[in-house]
Amino acid sequence: MADEIVPPATQLAAVSLENDGSTVQRAQFSNRVLIRTILDRPDGGAGLAGQTVRIGGWVKSGRDQGKRTFSFLAVNDGSCPANLQVMVDPSLYDVSNLVATGTCVTVDGVLKVPPKGKGTQQQIELNVVKVIDVGTVDASKYPLPKTKLTLETLRDVLHLRSRTNSISAVARIRNALAFATHSFFQEHSFLYIHTPIITTSDCEGAGEMFQATTLINYTERLEQDLIDNPPPTEAEVEAARLIVIERGNVVAELKAAKASKEAITAAVAELKIAKETFAHIDERSRLRPGLPKKDGNIDYSKDFFGRQAFLTVSGQLQVETYACALSNVYTFGPTFRAENSHTSRHLAEFWMVEPEIAFADLEDDMNCAEAYVKYMCNWLLEKCYADMELMAKNFDSGCIDRLKLVASTPFGRITYTKAIELLEEAVAKGKEFDNNVEWGIDLASEHERYLTEVLFQKPLIVYNYPKGIKAFYMRLNDDEKTVAAMDVLVPKVGELIGGSQREERYDVIKKRIEEMGLPIEPYEWYLDLRRYGTVKHCGFGLGFERMILFATGLDNIRDVIPFPRYPGKADL
Repeated sequence: MADEIVPPATQLAAVSLENDGSTVQRAQFSNRVLIRTILDRPDGGAGLAGQTVRIGGWVKSGRDQGKRTFSFLAVNDGSCPANLQVMVDPSLYDVSNLVATGTCVTVDGVLKVPPKGKGTQQQIELNVVKVIDVGTVDASKYPLPKTKLTLETLRDVLHLRSRTNSISAVARIRNALAFATHSFFQEHSFLYIHTPIITTSDCEGAGEMFQATTLINYTERLEQDLIDNPPPTEAEVEAARLIVIERGNVVAELKAAKASKEAITAAVAELKIAKETFAHIDERSRLRPGLPKKDGNIDYSKDFFGRQAFLTVSGQLQVETYACALSNVYTFGPTFRAENSHTSRHLAEFWMVEPEIAFADLEDDMNCAEAYVKYMCNWLLEKCYADMELMAKNFDSGCIDRLKLVASTPFGRITYTKAIELLEEAVAKGKEFDNNVEWGIDLASEHERYLTEVLFQKPLIVYNYPKGIKAFYMRLNDDEKTVAAMDVLVPKVGELIGGSQREERYDVIKKRIEEMGLPIEPYEWYLDLRRYGTVKHCGFGLGFERMILFATGLDNIRDVIPFPRYPGKADL
């Protein structure tokens, strides 16, 4: 803008990313200063008094003190949970257009230490000298009032809920955990592999997959086409067939009469056209409304990929192909499950972190999983403490202590069989579970949480599960009853990680696929990894949203992903 005054670069640009100097960090690709770099300093920003800065953000609350007095705005730009108090003189702008919650402001001002008084919390405030931009809000229509809304209510305004303190804190925590994930694996020489979203194999063998198909669109277009252009009648098909015979006879007669080359060529051309016309008419006459069928089943050869395809439930099988060539790899991306579940623990779209380690066994797998979880806990304690304090204040007072416990405590390790024995002992002493306890069950969340929260009171790794409740790719143990699988259990959520040593023996894994009732053909490429240069390897999967639930103490998984998808809901 022509009349816009840009503060001097010496006052806006940062000379250091440290918070112990006398300058502030300028936002990258913008001429404003991040509020975080002002308020997150050890002195709360007091050491920056006298500097001229530009800030931008959204008004959390505003007070219009009346004419001829300053108005006070609590402004937040999303870089930290704290708000910066901004003072605006009415001579600079119509403050009635600034105080509404949700208003976006960009202002230039001078940082000053506020006078010490009753209730003063911040060490610094901004005295505005110029209002640059304002995005106004009609307070009577704005869906997010100053009063606190429940997380459940906020799910109905997904496009605005990130402006609330709680969801913005979750977003920063989620970002920190994603950064920590990449940092951990990169520091340990893992390669990041992008695995496909669309797949033709079912990693879990559960069958609860979203199908990726264009057959429905094809069918709808076909049915409309049959209405607009009715298929040929039998008489029209017969007429076209007779024309082909007639044109063929003409060609035969001309050849028998040893007609000129030009005449024969012209007749052959007409015969070719007649055949093409007949083929088209005959094909259209066979069209029927509905999905294409072959032998009574849907004919997927007519689909986009020429076969059935799905949205992936896991990138594990695909990333194994790279582990069997590049050694240590991981994938981190969205996965999908068409499970018609409305519980607080399930989503139709969620993110998974899935490393694979070559030349490694189950013990290596458990060591890596434990180190990774501890790394993430320490990362939040070091990088996201203010957001964790907000979570502790508003949702779960024990969330910070839980992070510290997991970060500093060696994980317990017991076999599945031992876990069942402990649970059976608890039942014998009067403990009641909703789900029955016996060898061979898949541990329920209540069992997992009892083990980690009550019996061990720390994170726990349970390993060597019955083969009947685990996937085909997990290595069969010598007892032929259990597989080399492990689950990492943590307080609050129960299972956080599931992993295993993969079955590297060709004959064994082929038999396991057959036992599971899965077709061999879609997994031939997976079997090739065992046919050609098989290697001992292992890996695990961490449900990213579950990690955020564990960290924040929130109860519903729909509140820790920006755009939750679940049965009946796919907004935006």
